[in-house]
Amino acid sequence: MQQAHARSADNAVDDLFARFGAPAFVPQPGPDNTPTLWVDRQQVLEVLAHLKPRFPMLLDLFGMDERLREHKPAGAADFTVVYHLLNIAGREEIRLKVAMTAADPSVPSAVDIWPNANWYEREAWDMYGITFTGHPNLRRILLPPTWEGHALRKDHPARATEMEPFSLDQEKQDAEQEALLFRPEEWGMARATADTEFMFLNLGPNHPSVHGVFRIALQLDGEVVVDAVPDIGYHHRGAEKMGERQTWHSFIPYTDRIDYLGGVMNNLAYVMAVETLAGISVPDRAKVIRIMLAELFRISSHLVFYGTFAQDVGQMSPVFYMFADRERLFGIIEAITGGRMHPAWFRIGGVAQDLPRGWEQLVREFIDGMPARLDQYQVMAMDNSILKQRTVDIGSYSTAEALEWGITGPSLRATGMDFDLRRDRPYGGYDQFEFEVPVGHKGDSYDRAVVRVEEIRQSLRIVRQCLDNMPAGPYKSDHRLTTPPPKERTLQDIETLIHHFLNVSWGPVVPAGEASFPIEATKGINSYHLVSDGGTSAYRTRIRTPSFPALQQIPLISRGLMIPDLIAIIASIDFVMADVDR
Repeated sequence: MQQAHARSADNAVDDLFARFGAPAFVPQPGPDNTPTLWVDRQQVLEVLAHLKPRFPMLLDLFGMDERLREHKPAGAADFTVVYHLLNIAGREEIRLKVAMTAADPSVPSAVDIWPNANWYEREAWDMYGITFTGHPNLRRILLPPTWEGHALRKDHPARATEMEPFSLDQEKQDAEQEALLFRPEEWGMARATADTEFMFLNLGPNHPSVHGVFRIALQLDGEVVVDAVPDIGYHHRGAEKMGERQTWHSFIPYTDRIDYLGGVMNNLAYVMAVETLAGISVPDRAKVIRIMLAELFRISSHLVFYGTFAQDVGQMSPVFYMFADRERLFGIIEAITGGRMHPAWFRIGGVAQDLPRGWEQLVREFIDGMPARLDQYQVMAMDNSILKQRTVDIGSYSTAEALEWGITGPSLRATGMDFDLRRDRPYGGYDQFEFEVPVGHKGDSYDRAVVRVEEIRQSLRIVRQCLDNMPAGPYKSDHRLTTPPPKERTLQDIETLIHHFLNVSWGPVVPAGEASFPIEATKGINSYHLVSDGGTSAYRTRIRTPSFPALQQIPLISRGLMIPDLIAIIASIDFVMADVDR
């Protein structure tokens, strides 16, 4: 599949060379085999517009500070903007890069080509100070409006101990509060028309129905939503900055906290990106163990969605039943990994330890009992007429709109798009499993729930195959960069013990290069783009999450609806604010 993907994307490169001429681009080879081309910023919009029909999704857009990089690729300067494009129908992707000098870090905005470029460009300006000329409202998005500097630049402090001690006197507090005031005019909103005076309402950031510290400033005509401005960043912890100061190994627990409902699923994209950089092959047993744990966490995450979705539209009982199932599931996860929500159990090259005695019985009892409980929940929740009235035909969007806004995962499949990375670009051993990919038809709030409910059943099917076909063999690669090496070997020879000490204390030295690895996470495509400069930690850690573009789409699908409809829409998106803010 990877070879077919590479051939297809090479055709896209040939097409670009035929249209613009090969001298317009500087190719950059990489271990992930994603075609990567450097293009001049004066020509980038023309190139992107040419690619748009073939690559309808802007999967990611991010910045990079190249100034301290020793192993710079040909074409790089001081700063870089990276465009990662995806063609789902053709199963291909391409990466474009634009170089800029520190004296003029600017590039034309791509918002008129892909609307979801809006937030990505704001983030790149927020973190790097890269200006996107023509952007409709270039302002901070994750950091407070009063923040000084650009946090992901290499000359910005990485630790609080490198900055002045925090203090908050009354004057500063008043200034911070003033900066948070919502001014409709700054967002192109009128306060009134000739016959209507609009009301502006803060929904959140401390409201139970917004699922975390998330704020939406609503422009209302009575109870009808005229417009909405999502306001994020309240949960921002600098995860990408942490990735550049931690060793390759010690960053693994931080990934658990991105989508904190996804558990080890978060580890998977990260460790597979590192393994791609380092050329590490993972044993079959480790692959199947990883898939089993990832699917158990998919079930866990979807149960949280299922219960809270029903609760947000007025049902009180389902969430208690579904959280009881989740608690049983956590018992299994704890028996296997020693942890519950954040086990941080995957390792570079495999998993932390082998499966414990008795794991088969625990897993079998759970997957044998869940289908009947799901049947009960179907009658209790999804077949309930009130839930249907609240969600059918509410917040619907087409497949084309989903692709334009970077929507992936169950929310994309709810529109009828039959695509799942696990089946269509299999990774980590998924090509050995049989399962169906549920799809919807309307792309509305109800269909988004239907798809996730059916995915629970399909995950149970995958887990059963893991249970019945668990291969024998090692649970971790014997590659020298695997961290840490198997413990039993460290007790037998000094060479392995030295590797253990160096890899855990300083971190393995990963060869220079860059690679991204996307996976089908619980909420959509989660991808880590890692850049190594030949050191013991990442030079750049980019985390592409599915929740970030999903919230950007809220204004599009909520205009003209009522506030209760907006609550149903938010419930159906299935996002986590840590996944948004990182």
